[in-house]
Amino acid sequence: MILPIYIYGQPVLRKVAKDITPDYPNLKELIADMFESLTASNGIGLAAPQIGKDIRLVVIDLDVLSDDLPEYKGFRKAFINAHIIEFDESSPKETMEEGCLSLPGLSERVTRPTRIHVKYQDEDFVEHDEWVEGYLARVMQHEFDHLDGKMFIDHLPPFRKQMIVGKLKAMLKGKVSCAYRTKVVCK
Repeated sequence: MILPIYIYGQPVLRKVAKDITPDYPNLKELIADMFESLTASNGIGLAAPQIGKDIRLVVIDLDVLSDDLPEYKGFRKAFINAHIIEFDESSPKETMEEGCLSLPGLSERVTRPTRIHVKYQDEDFVEHDEWVEGYLARVMQHEFDHLDGKMFIDHLPPFRKQMIVGKLKAMLKGKVSCAYRTKVVCK
């Protein structure tokens, strides 16, 4: 089932999400619905708060980028109870354009570390503790930020934030145009 994407201004996007247990109701269906919603919206990552759930669950599908990034061929994973443990401060930082399904029509250059230490559980609740680098590290940081009530716009310098205030206010008023289902604050 394709779920609506919650747009900037929805309170759940600013909540710190909670860890879940294997008995979370209909978890396998929720993960499948999230992947279906991600595909329908042409995204590469989706966090549970973006569909209105304040739980620590993220799905990432980098297979769609495998023509340009062949190392991600077949990469399609769910991350449960995901946390960034630390950033490798000795790794270089990289600035790249980022967008977000919850901020349609908005993209900005964001600087992030290129290597991070993460802990999460997979769909079978097997624990993973690993260092991740490159493009996957960027996507994880973007998506895992959602689990901590943050969005990529929070990483922008003050002058860039000022430049997008009008677009953010329009989103708060429900003025959003995109090709996927959304749930705005008001209309």
